[in-house]
Amino acid sequence: MTASNYRAGGSNTSIRFAIGECSLGAILVASSERGVCAILLGNDPEKLVQDLQDAFPRAQLIGADHDYEMLVAKVVGFIEAPALGQDFIKHLPLDIRGTSFQQRVWQALRQIPAGATVSYSDIAQLIGLPKAVRAVAGACAANIIAVAIPCHRVVRNDGTLSGYRWGVERKRALLDLEAQL
Repeated sequence: MTASNYRAGGSNTSIRFAIGECSLGAILVASSERGVCAILLGNDPEKLVQDLQDAFPRAQLIGADHDYEMLVAKVVGFIEAPALGQDFIKHLPLDIRGTSFQQRVWQALRQIPAGATVSYSDIAQLIGLPKAVRAVAGACAANIIAVAIPCHRVVRNDGTLSGYRWGVERKRALLDLEAQL
């Protein structure tokens, strides 16, 4: 979707979505014509649909067909066996919408290899704004494309886990799965 359509709540945009289950709970994957625009995690599938509606209140949301559910299965497969899905997730077309700063942070996050972690300070340094640590944390919190934009790989300077949009326990579980690589 275009930036103006995104700012307008997804107006003039059709978004296909489907819900599945993984070891982390419910998962919703949604795509515009450009690529995946949301991967949401949670306990309640209805809440995930509401979150998608809140993110794109003016978009036409279309419950996906069997072919689209195959994409959800591939995303679930990546979560469950990150070693097997690295190539898939790396080449998954994304429709990433946010401020230019957020997009810089999210692109930097996509460079972190599975099984590795970095600090918020590391990301701020990487994007050339070493004093923007809090803003980096804010960009991570604003990310609605879980696992494909791996904000779960960002930790505090001392290596401990910090907040995660979908809960610290999910963050820990994702890191544990990736540690098996």
